[in-house]
Amino acid sequence: MKISGFQKLTLLDFPGRTACTVFTHGCNLRCPFCHNAPLVTRKDDSEFTEEEFFNYISKRKGIIDGVAITGGEPLLHKDVFDFIARIHDLGFSVKLDTNGFFPSLLYDIIKSGNVSYIAMDIKNTPEKYGATTGIEGISIDNVYKSIDHIIHSGLEYEFRTTAVAEFHNPEDFTVIAKMIEGADVYYIQKFKDSGDLITEGLHPLGDEDMLKCAENARKVLNNVSLRGV
Repeated sequence: MKISGFQKLTLLDFPGRTACTVFTHGCNLRCPFCHNAPLVTRKDDSEFTEEEFFNYISKRKGIIDGVAITGGEPLLHKDVFDFIARIHDLGFSVKLDTNGFFPSLLYDIIKSGNVSYIAMDIKNTPEKYGATTGIEGISIDNVYKSIDHIIHSGLEYEFRTTAVAEFHNPEDFTVIAKMIEGADVYYIQKFKDSGDLITEGLHPLGDEDMLKCAENARKVLNNVSLRGV
């Protein structure tokens, strides 16, 4: 398993846990607003090895109790299944971030019992998925399959959308909410320019529009929260 980045301590990435965060390289999407663009657009020149990672967490038992795996898109890497299992076998909880385009591997990971929490990005309404992911004409059939796997997983999970003024408006969020109807938790995140995006010159929605986004999503979902407002 290639590790492109490693944050040794986080209180934010894994709800309810003191954790570390592992970043994997590469993604099947090219979202213009990606906040981890170097993991998507640049060569992987990381020198952080899997064994160094396991040596670190083995010495931190009792200090950290979880590992968050994010990217890029972790499920591009077939060995992520064994990587997660090894973390779990050491006694740590695992959170997995995904864009939902690899439902078969996601299903296998869920059924393994080695993951505790899943966070999946819902990029936009079906009609806007191509523009929002940077892949025109993309099929989102696998996204719907992953949504179903997660909702019926019995695990802790969240769905989330990063709201960007150039791609989203408040009315979109009624449609997005219907895509995940029945979900327990949905977060709408205010876009923040990391300074290193795939496409420059993007903007967040204003706070008033963010509140309208949540109001529209609540027409369908019971538990909708905002981040960054």
